[in-house]
Amino acid sequence: MSAKPAAPALLDPAILRQATIDSIRKLDPRRLARNPVIFVTEIVSALVTILFLRDLVARNGDALFSGQIAAWLWFTVLFANFAEAVAEGRGKAQADTLRRTRSDTEAKRCKGAAVERVSALDLRIGDVVLVEAGDLIPGDGEVIEGVASINESAITGESAPVIREAGGDRSAVTGGTSVLSDWVKVKITAAPGSTFIDRMIALVEGAERQRTPNELALSILLSGLTIIFLIVCVGLWPLARYSGTNLSLTMLAALLVCLIPTTIGGLLSAIGIAGMDRLIRFNVIATSGRSVEAAGDVDTLLLDKTGTITFGNRMADEFIAVGGASEHELAEATLLASLADETPEGRSIVALARSRYDLAAPQLPAEARVVPFTAHTRMSGVDLPGRSLRKGAVDAILEQSLKDAPLAPDGGAGADTLERAKPGKLQAPEDFARAVERISRAGGTPLAVSENGRLLGVVHLKDIIKPDIKARFSELRAMGIKTVMVTGDNPVTAAAIASEAGVDDFLAQATPEDKLTYIRREQQGGRLIAMCGDGTNDAPALAQADVGVAMQTGTQAAREAGNMVDLDSDPTKLIEIVAIGKQLLMTRGSLTTFSIANDVAKYFAIIPALFVVTYPELEALNVMRLGSPQSAILSAIIFNALIIVALIPLALNGVAYKPVGAAALLRRNLLIYGLGGVVIPFIGIKLIDLLVSMLHLA
Repeated sequence: MSAKPAAPALLDPAILRQATIDSIRKLDPRRLARNPVIFVTEIVSALVTILFLRDLVARNGDALFSGQIAAWLWFTVLFANFAEAVAEGRGKAQADTLRRTRSDTEAKRCKGAAVERVSALDLRIGDVVLVEAGDLIPGDGEVIEGVASINESAITGESAPVIREAGGDRSAVTGGTSVLSDWVKVKITAAPGSTFIDRMIALVEGAERQRTPNELALSILLSGLTIIFLIVCVGLWPLARYSGTNLSLTMLAALLVCLIPTTIGGLLSAIGIAGMDRLIRFNVIATSGRSVEAAGDVDTLLLDKTGTITFGNRMADEFIAVGGASEHELAEATLLASLADETPEGRSIVALARSRYDLAAPQLPAEARVVPFTAHTRMSGVDLPGRSLRKGAVDAILEQSLKDAPLAPDGGAGADTLERAKPGKLQAPEDFARAVERISRAGGTPLAVSENGRLLGVVHLKDIIKPDIKARFSELRAMGIKTVMVTGDNPVTAAAIASEAGVDDFLAQATPEDKLTYIRREQQGGRLIAMCGDGTNDAPALAQADVGVAMQTGTQAAREAGNMVDLDSDPTKLIEIVAIGKQLLMTRGSLTTFSIANDVAKYFAIIPALFVVTYPELEALNVMRLGSPQSAILSAIIFNALIIVALIPLALNGVAYKPVGAAALLRRNLLIYGLGGVVIPFIGIKLIDLLVSMLHLA
C-alpha cells in the first residue's frame, strides 16, 4: 500500500500563489461567461464600482454605502474564481509531460568510432545512435547493426518482449521503448515533431472532455434562475420610481446579486476540491474536481491489460515435465539454466523454482560455464561437468536439441506452434507438443528446457492477474458498470486473460487510435467512459475519457494524461471512485437545494423592508424588522458573501453517501437543505443588520 499524501498538499503555497493570479485573470468576461451566475455578479460589481466612483467624486453621502457594496460584490466574484483556480491548479499539463518524456531522454550519437551524449531532441534523420541494455531508445528508427530484446509494453501495450535486429521486418524500433539485453545501433528515421511520442502529444492535445449531464442540467437551471431574477429586478425599477420608493440603482444591482444563486455558483469548485481530498483517503489523486463528479455517472470502464489487470511482466506459473522427467528434476534444471537470465521472466522462474520446490540457491563449481541470455540465441543456460542445460524459446531449444532429427511430413500435433525457426517442421515428443500448444492456446508463453539435448519439459509464462480482481469486477457489474479490457495482445491471449479476469468484453490488438475511436464512439452514444491504464500508449485514451485513472506503476506520460492517479495501481479502485463521485453529486444537489431556498428566503425577507414605507401593508411581512432599506441590502450582500465561506466545510466534507432511492433523497434534501435554506437567511441577515446599524455602516 502506498503512503497516502497529506491532505494539506491541496493548499500548496505554489498552487495558492498561482490561483491568486489566475483568479484575477479569470475576471476576463469571456472566461466568466461560462458561469452565468458569476458572470452577472461581475457585471453588477463593475456597475456598482462605477456608481461608487461617481458618488465619491460628487462627495455625496452614498459613497460609503456604494463602496461597501462594491467591495463585497468583488469579494464574491474573486472568491468564486479563486476556488475554481485552486481546483484547476491541481491539474497538470498533459502534453508538456509527454514533451518532457522526450526531452529527458539522452542519446549516444555515433560519430565515426566515437560516441557523444546528446539530448534526444538534437537528433536528426540519418543520425546513428548506440543503445545498450538498460537504455531508452531516443527516437523512432531502424536497427542497422546488432540484435537486442526490446521491452515495448509502455508504448505498444504488448507485454512480451520482442526481438529487434538489423534487416528484415523486425528492424523498426520506437522512441521511448527500452533495451533489455545486448545492444543495437539505430538509424533515426523520424524528424523531431513526427515521432510516435509527438503523435501522442497531438492526440492528447486534441482530446476534449465531455460535460456531464448533471453539469449541463445545473448550468441550465442556474441560467434560468439568473434570467428570472434579472427580469424581476429590472421590473422593480419602474415600480419604485412610480411609487416614490427610495430605491437607488446601487441597491437594485445589489438586490439582483442577492437573489440569483450565487451560493451554488461559488461553491461548485469547492465541491470538486473536496472530492479530490476524499479520493486521497483511498490513495487516489485527482487533478480535476469535474472528473470526480463525472465518476458518479460512469457506466463503462476501459482497462489496459498490462500493468493494470495484470502485474505487467510475464511470470513463471508452472513447470510441465515431459519425456519421463519429474517436475522436481525439471525445476532444478530450469533453476540452473536461469541463473544467467536477468530478464524479469528469468528472475520469476528462479523465484518459482525456489519457492514451490524448496530448492536452495545452487553453488556452481569453478569449472562451470554460464551461458547468459541474449536476444540472438534467445536462450540461457549453464555447462557443468557432464551436463549441458539450456532454457529458452521453444524453437531455439528445439533447433539445438533436435537439429539432426528428421522432419515430419505434417509435423504432428502442435506443429503450428513449433514452426518458427526455419522452413519445414521440427518433430518433437507428443507430450511436449501438447504442453506447448496448451500454453499457447491459454494465451501464455512456453519456454523449453533441455539437458544434453533431451527435452525435460516446458515452463509456462503467463500474465498474472492481480488478486481478487474478478470479485471486484463483479461488484462493478452490480453497480451497472460495464468492464472492457483493451490490450495490444493477440485475440487468443486477450480472450484468455479476459475470461480469467472476469471482464465483460475485450478489445484485442488495440492501437492508441483504436482506443480513442472506441471511447469517442461510446461517448457519442451518450455514455460516460472511465479509462484505467498505465502505458504511454494509453495517454490519448486517458485524456479523452471522462474519467482517466492512471496507475502509479505506469509511465509518467500516462500519469499526467489521466485526471486521476491510483497510487495502489488497483483498477477496481473505480468502485470507491464511483462512490465518491455519487457523493459529490449528492452534495451538489443538496447545496443547490439550499441555494435556491436561500435565495427565495432573501427575496421575501428583503422586499418588504425596501417597500414598507411606500406600501405599509407590507409591514405584516416585514418579520425581520431590518433597520432601513440600505441596511437590508448591505446585510443581505454581506450574508450572501459569507454564506459561501460558511458552507465550505459542508462542501469539503460532503453529504454522506447512502445508496437510497431518488424519492428518499429528495425528501431528505427538502427537509434539511430546503428548510434550512429558508430559515438561516432570516437569522443571518437579521444579526448582520443589527451589527451594521450598531456601527452606522448604512
